[in-house]
Amino acid sequence: MFLLEHEGKEILRRYGVRTPRGIVVTRDDLDRLDSLVEEYPVIVKAQFLFGGRGKAGAVKKADNTEELREVAEKLFQLEVRGARPERLLIEEFVPHEEEYYISIMASKSDKSLLLLASRYGGVDVEELARMGRHILRISLSPDEVPMDNVYRAVAKTFFGSVERDLVSKVAGLVKPLFEAVLGEDLLLVEINPLVFLGDGFMALDAKVIVDDNAGFRRDVTSFYEYNRSMTEGERIARETGFAYVPLKGDIAVIGNGAGLVMATLDLVKYYGGEPACFLDVGGGASADRIAKALEVVYKEVSPKKIFINIFAGITRCDEVAKGIVEAVDRVGIPPEMFVIRLVGTLEDVGREILESRGFRVYKDMDEAAKEVVKA
Repeated sequence: MFLLEHEGKEILRRYGVRTPRGIVVTRDDLDRLDSLVEEYPVIVKAQFLFGGRGKAGAVKKADNTEELREVAEKLFQLEVRGARPERLLIEEFVPHEEEYYISIMASKSDKSLLLLASRYGGVDVEELARMGRHILRISLSPDEVPMDNVYRAVAKTFFGSVERDLVSKVAGLVKPLFEAVLGEDLLLVEINPLVFLGDGFMALDAKVIVDDNAGFRRDVTSFYEYNRSMTEGERIARETGFAYVPLKGDIAVIGNGAGLVMATLDLVKYYGGEPACFLDVGGGASADRIAKALEVVYKEVSPKKIFINIFAGITRCDEVAKGIVEAVDRVGIPPEMFVIRLVGTLEDVGREILESRGFRVYKDMDEAAKEVVKA
């Protein structure tokens, strides 16, 4: 889950990373900006869930109230990648000469944390990375706090020196970032630009990604992406325990297991159909979960057909069948919308439940896919 800049900075501050003083405003605050901001100059930043704002013109400086109001109004109207900001972050202007880059991210391939640091921060750091230049890469174990050699390497990268005071300042940055990643289940924390003010570092910007799978350990419902970027169906999916992605076609695709659902999407496309969603009810899906999944699909993507493809192991075919019947009765989904392929655990029981209600049940996945596209 991507966080807005101000949300990421709130996390960093809790772990001792310094950030500029600032406030978050919405369109409703435009008429009272003069009472909210008293010191100038300020930097005004549109809050998006993606990077590249500087090059897109979403970061502006204002030297007085009149400029601030003009800049804020323009930024609220600015469209970047098809989105307009709902919030602006107004921060104190921090004079600086040098900009640095640092990030820590989860590396799933080797079950470690990857620290990246560069002497050169700012909007062109991605180009440096593509060229393979000026980027320090260090693999960190999540089981132990970084050692002094890590702090010295970063200090050498930033300043070309391993002077004790500089190494200490670097430790005061890297250690809190490391602790934030572990303590908050972060997949990424990136500071660009990072500035050095003599007495320590300050994060002028922050990109933070929270692991979506950590929702059972912490409350993620207050984050902007959870409340604004996800559809109602996606929120229900998180709460109920199934994976759901709305698409643009007219054939809803539901299965148990991400691999099976992906293969089903491919098969539908192969025969000329257009999937309306990806929905994985997961292993051991109960009748209630099946019913809620069908309710989400029927109400949110309005498909012409619903293709259910179940290869049951842990999942029981009778539970799937009961969920389908419950959804039909509760939501009023017409039975003729369904094309169902059902094989595996208690297949005969599930088939009997469905056929007694007039559903046609297939054993062959290919045959079912042809039928749903044809229908």
